[in-house]
Amino acid sequence: MYDGAFNKIERELRNEEGVANELDYVEQTSWVLFLKYLHDLENERRDRAELDGTDYSPIITGPFAWDQWAAPKTDGQFDHNKARIGEDLIKFVDSELFPYLASFRQSATGPRTLEYKIGEIFTELRNKFRSGYILRDVLETVDELAFNTQAERHELSQLYETRIRRMGNAGRNGGEYYTPRPLIRAMIKVTDPKLGETIYDGAVGSAGFLCEAFDHLRPKATTASQWETLQRDTFFGQEKKGLAYIIGIMNMILHGIETPNLIHSNTLNENVMDIQEKDRHDIILANPPFGGGERREVQQNFPIRTGETAYLFLQHFIRKLKAGGRAAVVIKNTFLSNTDNASVALRKELLEAAELHTILDCPQGTFQGAGVKTVVLFFEKGAPTRGIWYYQLDPGRSMGKTNPLNDDDLAEFVELQRTRSNGPKSWIVNRADLDEATYDLSVKNPNAPEAEALRRPEEIIADMLARDAETAQILDDIRGML
Repeated sequence: MYDGAFNKIERELRNEEGVANELDYVEQTSWVLFLKYLHDLENERRDRAELDGTDYSPIITGPFAWDQWAAPKTDGQFDHNKARIGEDLIKFVDSELFPYLASFRQSATGPRTLEYKIGEIFTELRNKFRSGYILRDVLETVDELAFNTQAERHELSQLYETRIRRMGNAGRNGGEYYTPRPLIRAMIKVTDPKLGETIYDGAVGSAGFLCEAFDHLRPKATTASQWETLQRDTFFGQEKKGLAYIIGIMNMILHGIETPNLIHSNTLNENVMDIQEKDRHDIILANPPFGGGERREVQQNFPIRTGETAYLFLQHFIRKLKAGGRAAVVIKNTFLSNTDNASVALRKELLEAAELHTILDCPQGTFQGAGVKTVVLFFEKGAPTRGIWYYQLDPGRSMGKTNPLNDDDLAEFVELQRTRSNGPKSWIVNRADLDEATYDLSVKNPNAPEAEALRRPEEIIADMLARDAETAQILDDIRGML
């Protein structure tokens, strides 16, 4: 049902002038889905309150409620006579609905409320529908979707993830927001979050790490108290870009986290020397953006100054971890071997401030559309590094759009990492064996079969002449048989 509805919406949006690409598609689908989701959530809360004998005050009221403007009904049936359409619908959305929803940011009791998140979303978003007739068709399609059960919400969240992935594969900025979910799940299995621990992503993007961590922990929350902790006091993130922030909030809510603790801000504007114990977390899972070229005033917030965005994030993550906290961070593989001062200094800091216990070397094509190879750094805050276990991931095929990374590809890594076993694709490098001048951490598999030495030119020429002589003899023998 959901897949068919998404496809129908996509067909409608192809005819909408204001929706020009995959980014616009996800953005505009998001706010419509979000308002229908809120409507069903409020109905569920109202029914629960009636069973408990209490009153429930809805968040969205009057003409702004979904069943008043988006899908007015009479006797349970859609009432086309009451439904706004054409220019009247677009004017209502732009001039009344969005300003009303944006005002929740000021009227909410605090930033960790659903009302505040609604206000933030509709402060950031803009309606890009220009045709009230196309918007009317989309509203009616979405109204047919039900988000009343966990199974329905799970199916919706999976389809939403699919659209985010397509947005990333389409290139542009979307690629920054999507990390392959099998890789995320492997990172979560290795860091092994526990109930009661806090999980943080300072470059949250579409919140894939936090959503997958929620799915990992959800079956373990068996009491009301544990569920409340999981909902309100477990997942934290920050995101600089407006659209990514909105998509992240939407993704978390559709996964079942009703009031995401996401902040719309540039993480790198925070001076890492000002981070206090109350700001730290037990688990950090992240794929910070590469490249960048941060301004000089931003670099002043870090002891190792560099324009490389990922290096600044790594310094931030080291200081954001609690003592004994665990982290898994994706970074370009050139970090392991670059000889510039910042790279060497950062490798030294990581090795001294944390135990860098595992490096996962990912194959080319792990991130679709990205031209760089990546590694995942797994480290624990506290004692310095003693030995690093390397694993060279080799799925045995070329990675790409039709052959993406899957969970089976990472199963051996997750299993072997528990014991840090040596094998054809894994080995340990002792800290004492590192070059103290460069702290080079390059991936050099000592167990890989050595390539045969290239033959000398004289040997190749002699072999060619021998083969020519053999061929000539065969031809001469054949001539004698004629």
